[in-house]
Amino acid sequence: MKHIIILGDGMADWPAASLGNQTLLQYSHTPYMDMLARKGRTGKLITVADGFHPGSEVANMSVMGYNLPKVYEGRGPLEAASIGVELQPGDMAMRCNIVCIEGEILKNHSAGHISTEEADVLMKYLQEHLGNERVQFHTGVQYRHLLVIKGGNKHIDCTPPHDVPLHPFRPLLVKAEIPEAQDTADLINDLILKSQELLKNHPINVKRIAEGKDPANSIWPWSPGYRPQMEPLSVMYPSIRRGSVISAVDLINGIGVYAGLRRISVEGATGLYDTNYENKVSAALEALKTDDLVYLHIEASDEAGHEGNFDLKQLTIENLDKRVVGPIYEAVKDWEEAVAIAVLPDHPTPCELRTHTAEPVPFLIYYPGIEPDEVQTFDEIACKEGIYGVMRENEFMNEFIS
Repeated sequence: MKHIIILGDGMADWPAASLGNQTLLQYSHTPYMDMLARKGRTGKLITVADGFHPGSEVANMSVMGYNLPKVYEGRGPLEAASIGVELQPGDMAMRCNIVCIEGEILKNHSAGHISTEEADVLMKYLQEHLGNERVQFHTGVQYRHLLVIKGGNKHIDCTPPHDVPLHPFRPLLVKAEIPEAQDTADLINDLILKSQELLKNHPINVKRIAEGKDPANSIWPWSPGYRPQMEPLSVMYPSIRRGSVISAVDLINGIGVYAGLRRISVEGATGLYDTNYENKVSAALEALKTDDLVYLHIEASDEAGHEGNFDLKQLTIENLDKRVVGPIYEAVKDWEEAVAIAVLPDHPTPCELRTHTAEPVPFLIYYPGIEPDEVQTFDEIACKEGIYGVMRENEFMNEFIS
């Protein structure tokens, strides 16, 4: 049997008064996800292990069945793997956002969704002026980039920028958790403040301001770590002899690299609501012809949640149903070799809160011949009654891959 996981990043949400006290999954028109819930089995999955921040790296690694306390090393090393930066012993890697600072306020975590082309110019400029043998800046995708510090100490307290939109930035600067990390914390904070001086009058930002866009006028490094020790999924689940990952997000592709999945690049994949859903579906179906597992990650709902935009998030959920889940189900339902389909978010990103939370997420599993449970719709409330109950750690993957 083939397997595909369709991951709607941040798709889960909270009940909202403006939606009649429904969640967006309940409120949205999702006939294919509801149909698969009726024909399949459902439950809830704990994707954020105790003591971990509800980040996408934590949640997606949990979905894949990894034991977070044993393998987690932060986002930075995953970003490094995705963009092909080979970490050496002693290298500390950090996700390095380009953000928008307005006065003393961290306005947003994405510099108004800066393009990769603009960001590449800025990252190279920062490397020229701030980089050295110890400090290296590397371009990633859009606002998501990489900072590598040789000999850095990861025992520092860093605030994810998407958690604190519209907050003063200075109280959120890096703090050492142990005395030995003070040098690393001081270095990173110095880089942040120097980046602001360097970027404020850069021609890219002068042009962005003239066009009414947010300037990309500061770096914000966070989530430090060293190279993780992750087993390939083929070792953890022997029936997965070959697998692939499809995502517009470096973080997810980096997880895929360490998980032994081949990365499939898709033209027009943006990580936003305007991503090319059709090309992603086409790539997933082509990969299923040769692979045992396809991990198809769609970022759009998470970004809409961070923006607090209910209408946009509803659109992204309905697009996932109409333009991804539906076409994949219709394409594979009559294949000679059966295809198991799982649909789930990695974590909630409630529009009301505009950041991630750690509540268990709903999931469904469907394949031809599965005995359905009583659940009729796919949402946070209905799936509480699913036959799988509440799963944790590797229970979801063991059930799905079995």
